[in-house]
Amino acid sequence: MGKRRKHYSKKALEKEISVLRELLEWIIYIIVVMILSFLAVTYVGQRTRVDGHSMETTLYDGDNLWVDKLSYRFRDPKRYEIVVFPFKYKENTYYIKRIIGLPGETVQVKDGYVYIDGEKSDEHYGNELMVDPGIAAVPITLGEDEYFVLGDNRNHSSDSRVGSVGIIKREDLMGRAWVRIWPLNRLGVIQHE
Repeated sequence: MGKRRKHYSKKALEKEISVLRELLEWIIYIIVVMILSFLAVTYVGQRTRVDGHSMETTLYDGDNLWVDKLSYRFRDPKRYEIVVFPFKYKENTYYIKRIIGLPGETVQVKDGYVYIDGEKSDEHYGNELMVDPGIAAVPITLGEDEYFVLGDNRNHSSDSRVGSVGIIKREDLMGRAWVRIWPLNRLGVIQHE
């Protein structure tokens, strides 16, 4: 009888160890998924939603985008790329605009057009002539890590022409808009040039 009881205890113990082992495996799996998710959102990409009309007719209110946070770790941002950056006066608020001026360039808005280093820009993203040049009414020379950004819907955009947004520093660029993931009828890679 004693042997039988011992055998039963060993079987129960093995079952308990098996349950604990499976529970531990699940806990490790959940921790690994959480760490990988954190790393992906922090360093690779992030979903964001367009709120407003400042980037029409390229991006629309309610569009959901995947932001590429990895590219700028290996290369500099390029002219006309659509970038995402935090609004410095409201937490958890991000702006989506198009890079127009690059580091070292002088940007000015005259007669509704953008001038780069004194030459009229050949860009065609603005929906209409800009009515208000804002702080860009006078030439603005960008520093070595500064970018001048505009919304495509120029007369309905808070961008580098407005003091509350101003010139964007490289370190503030969260990433570039890469793919529109919603709505499905406009799903696809975002064209920057």
